[in-house]
Amino acid sequence: MLLQYTNATSPYDPDRLLDALSDRLALDDDAQLACRLKVARPVLTMIRRRELAVSAPMLSWMHAASGMPVEQLRLLLGERRGRGRPPRAGDEAVLVSLRRNKS
Repeated sequence: MLLQYTNATSPYDPDRLLDALSDRLALDDDAQLACRLKVARPVLTMIRRRELAVSAPMLSWMHAASGMPVEQLRLLLGERRGRGRPPRAGDEAVLVSLRRNKS
């Protein structure tokens, strides 16, 4: 059951995501998962070593292969960013500065 992998306060952990996908798809290793996701095996190795981030297209491929909602995949990953980022304090000053430098 996938609930064993999820925790609302979990830190970023691509291993948890890849392990849950392997369980969901009844795969034995990352080579089979890479084949199912149509990516090279070293890509998954780099993700596990945190040398490569899980990108939006990768999440889309994972969704297509597993049928799991992207929101659930993001929860397993530990990604808590929203869909859009609200402006932070100082963002307007940076934009104004950039506009002035273009002139």
